[in-house]
Amino acid sequence: MEEPETGPLRRCLMTRERLPKEAMLRFVLSPDREVVPDLTARLPGRGMWLSARADVIERAASRGAFAKAARGAVHVPPDLRARIETGLHGRVRDLVGLARRAGQAVSGWQAALEWLQAGRAALLVQASDGSAAERARLVGLRQVPAVTPLTGEELGALFGRDRAVHVAVAPGKLALAIAAEAARLAGVAAAADSKGRAPEGNPPTAPP
Repeated sequence: MEEPETGPLRRCLMTRERLPKEAMLRFVLSPDREVVPDLTARLPGRGMWLSARADVIERAASRGAFAKAARGAVHVPPDLRARIETGLHGRVRDLVGLARRAGQAVSGWQAALEWLQAGRAALLVQASDGSAAERARLVGLRQVPAVTPLTGEELGALFGRDRAVHVAVAPGKLALAIAAEAARLAGVAAAADSKGRAPEGNPPTAPP
């Protein structure tokens, strides 16, 4: 039985789990019946939902889950998972850039530390190629989640510098969105040590 796309939960085609839609991936069919990732969940058409995990995506593609859900033949791009990973990576980058432009993010060890000490940081975005020990030292015992979806060069470009390792993000919708997209990226990435990692620590608190 088809489920309406209403409410906060969606059912995964493969695992049959019902999960928050922010933790899942939506797919639709193009006019020529190609499976298209709808990362913003806004494209028209009946959605097909999967858990944001590489193994689930690969199984759905190889076992005909999309065709079954669409009740007919479909074309699944062979690089579907890679397309999703690239798209999510871009979404994280855009959201961090938006947070910087909105004055809701600062970069650099000292600036991030000051925000942490003042209780102004809900999330840390740290360079995936930075020192793990240095990242841990900055967080210390503070219960602030950290994600590592971007390289130091990518973070630096967003803040007008060659490289940035530590970015602190203020509480609010942007922090929540960055954390959610970083978690989806981590799940979709093939390797365990991928540049996209799920948040460590408690998730950011939703704005009032």
